[in-house]
Amino acid sequence: MQITCLDKSMVFPEPCTVLDCLSAMGILNTGILAVMAGSRLMELGDTLESDAELQPITFADSEGRRIYERSLRFVMLMALKTRYPGERVRVEYSVAGGILVRMPNHALSSRDVRQIESDMRAICQLDMPFTHETWSTEKAIAYFTADGQQDKVDLLHYRRLQTIRMYHCGQMYEYFYGAMAPSTGYVSVFDVLLHGNGFVLSLPSVAEPDSPAPYIERPRHLAVFDQSAHWCSILGVENVSDLAHLMEKHRLREFIRVNEALHDQAMIDTARTISEGRKRIVLIAGPSSSGKTTFAGKLAIQLRVLGHRAIRVSLDNYYRNRAEIPLEPDGSVDLEHIRAIDVPLIQQQALQLLQGEEVQLPVYSFKTKNREEQGIPLQLGPDDILIFEGIHALNPELSRGVPQDAIHRIFVSALTCLNLDDHNRIRTTDVRLLRRIVRDHQFRGVEPSETLGMWESVRRGEETWIFPYQEMADTVFNTALHYELPVLAHFSRGVFSSLTPSMPGYLLALRLRKMLNYVPEIDPAILDEIPPLSLLREFIGGSTIDEE
Repeated sequence: MQITCLDKSMVFPEPCTVLDCLSAMGILNTGILAVMAGSRLMELGDTLESDAELQPITFADSEGRRIYERSLRFVMLMALKTRYPGERVRVEYSVAGGILVRMPNHALSSRDVRQIESDMRAICQLDMPFTHETWSTEKAIAYFTADGQQDKVDLLHYRRLQTIRMYHCGQMYEYFYGAMAPSTGYVSVFDVLLHGNGFVLSLPSVAEPDSPAPYIERPRHLAVFDQSAHWCSILGVENVSDLAHLMEKHRLREFIRVNEALHDQAMIDTARTISEGRKRIVLIAGPSSSGKTTFAGKLAIQLRVLGHRAIRVSLDNYYRNRAEIPLEPDGSVDLEHIRAIDVPLIQQQALQLLQGEEVQLPVYSFKTKNREEQGIPLQLGPDDILIFEGIHALNPELSRGVPQDAIHRIFVSALTCLNLDDHNRIRTTDVRLLRRIVRDHQFRGVEPSETLGMWESVRRGEETWIFPYQEMADTVFNTALHYELPVLAHFSRGVFSSLTPSMPGYLLALRLRKMLNYVPEIDPAILDEIPPLSLLREFIGGSTIDEE
């Protein structure tokens, strides 16, 4: 069989592992974590049985970073299992450059964290192989029952498939819904930093993969995650299996009501802060599918209750004419760039409105890709509040020259704190992508393959133009709803069944579909419990936020 990779080609006897082929071709190095063979993701230990053209996956690729994190998590769990046998370990959520890990029944000290790091480095130095076996779900349940991991036992009871891929290293077995590196030596770049009573496991820097990513303190961001964890505690739901238990007991309607009440209370508190601070301009930013539009509408309602007329303005209306928008390196228009919107006009009109003058708000036509000739007249009254909503709203350049004491900044995002189990977190970006797939397919006529294919570009824009400014917010609002995953699964399962290996984003779709295999089916009749003003309605339909 003929194997091609990085412009090199050799003939090998079949079968042959990917690792052996790359080694013989002289292109194997620890930077290659896996390969793509057409639309198929292959681990380096997988066997090739026919001609193939291989595309290396490294830490520079998003899938490579996921492989690295899974493998490093395995090393961490091995170290903790040896040092703290029987202790519960919970992988919680992303922080700058890494993930937050806690042991709920054991507060760690700086000395503990140093020991954990030392143990992990010893495991990496041994370069122990990760191997995998196919088990029946019943065998996996028996193993985790004997090991005292009830969270995994509960989750596997709801899994639809009859077999499961179990990974083995040293004396430990684990499962992850994704590929792994060949051995522990591949994940030797990391850092372990004390954080509260837990620690941050820092991954390599994307810019400099030979060094751990620097930890950036984001107190507002973490405070909202902690608030969400508190909500999970109130609701009694930390993992997907807890949600399944609620559904079995016919308590999902009650769960939805409490979720929505917690959201509404947080919205009321935000509106009261704006009113009491006598703010005249509210700037709302957030990544794709975070629910900015519905959030802005709900906030306007709460401000109205407090005696303010809130005027919502989308920053999309300040797009420049298509011929004036910056271009990407490939020649396509860069709609994510701040120069794509008319910043000087925003600054000018914000000042004029604060001074009581009338302005003509621009109206952008996405059909003609140009600004319409006739704008919309607007003048603020003494108690009126202007709400600007868009991806660049928190960029300091947008509000330069505008009195800062008149502004309240809000960052919104869907910060999911629900896990599959204690060791397998659900990425916030995956939930946002599910939201977008459902909305695009139902209401925008966009095929899932197109949404999936452009997601990496969307994520790059977020990292450049949105996330660097999130800590500038006066309020960080979590738009995640702890009941939304089974709802999104209900609307998206049929969508994924239509994807084929040749379509863009197929690998990403497979990963999402694996995650959804653990999510329980929802009774469609329950959907009527979701209020028409819920943030989730922006994605599944039925929102009345803008109805007159």
